Amino acid sequence: MKKGPLDAFQLESFFPYLVRIYYRAVSQSVSNIYEREYNITVSEWRAMAVLGNEQPLSAGEIVKRSSIDKVRVSRAIAGLTKAGYLERRVDENDRRKVALQLTRSGQLVFQDLVAKVRQLEEELLAGLSEDERDQLRNLMAKVRKNATEIEARYHSED
Repeated sequence: MKKGPLDAFQLESFFPYLVRIYYRAVSQSVSNIYEREYNITVSEWRAMAVLGNEQPLSAGEIVKRSSIDKVRVSRAIAGLTKAGYLERRVDENDRRKVALQLTRSGQLVFQDLVAKVRQLEEELLAGLSEDERDQLRNLMAKVRKNATEIEARYHSED
């Protein structure tokens, strides 16, 4: 009897499932660092990482650069502020805008975490040559581009 496409389907080899498993494993290994060491959530870490590279920024700018939705960015800002890692200042050029930046304490935490997550990145990529690492990044970028185009196609049908 000939097998059809439904008979041959194996979740364990289905690409979107493998991506999810990959994401959870990698994400959990990173979150163990910032959660255990500083009691920071994933959204707080991402907001901190965005601010660590360029500051001051508005909450809206953090949303654009972090792939975090507005509600989570708002919670992250509140959590980082409460922990003493972030300060808010009214923008002198536009009084309606709040400029956010890491405090001295926040900057020190960020520097410590960057060193630790970079070490983790090395451990995750251990055994891969520089060419393989580049190839992996390029392949991931291609798949992301395809996914973005598919998503845009679905939204254009609405």
